[in-house]
Amino acid sequence: MLLSIVMPVYNEEQFLEEIVKQVQAVDLGDLERELVMIDDCSQDKTPQIMAAMEGKTSINPQAKPFDLPIRIFKHPVNRGKGAALRTGFAEAKGDLILIQDADLEYDPEDYPVLLKPVLRGKTQVVYGSRFTGERRNMFFHHWLGNKFLTLTTNILYNTTLSDMETCYKLFTKEALEGLVIKSDRFNFEPEITAKLLKKGLRIYEVPIKYTGREFDEGKKITWRDGLVALWCLIKFRFVD
Repeated sequence: MLLSIVMPVYNEEQFLEEIVKQVQAVDLGDLERELVMIDDCSQDKTPQIMAAMEGKTSINPQAKPFDLPIRIFKHPVNRGKGAALRTGFAEAKGDLILIQDADLEYDPEDYPVLLKPVLRGKTQVVYGSRFTGERRNMFFHHWLGNKFLTLTTNILYNTTLSDMETCYKLFTKEALEGLVIKSDRFNFEPEITAKLLKKGLRIYEVPIKYTGREFDEGKKITWRDGLVALWCLIKFRFVD
């Protein structure tokens, strides 16, 4: 079985090397894995950093090398996180696909926790919940926005999620079959959640660690993205 870790990247020169080292350091036993990175037309030193990683099985001498090399894809223009993830999903070779942001908000040490329900055959989709595990508390308005969007998801799609907007989403390849994702930006999160639930798949949640960053640390999502997410949740409840 192969795990594809899909990482969209945009202007992450400060954190990119460290997050890749953390991803490579995780002990997943005999599970094979690959890292699929998509540069969404970064304007800082990110492209040069990624070019130095391409094709390598490890950039961390203390880590067990990947079974497959790091694979890198590039967008000639900035298209957004959703578009980068679509590219990554299309290129991923894995039986399992996991989303990893290119910052240090999410801890790759949680991979075994995310994988456990799938490997035990309990589900095809796992979300890592930032609100049930160890975390650095976020600002109240960020917390409120996340809670409101998750509540809207639960009402519209008859579920009981605690964190719809989480980055850590793990899917089997079969779970993604037939899904057509159109969102280019952060509205990817509500769209894929809506379409998985409409497909009849129940989402399994596990607690994860979270260290949220602020805008002066490079955080990109804003309140405008929250409004777009709300519209997407309503729209995709009634249309494909």
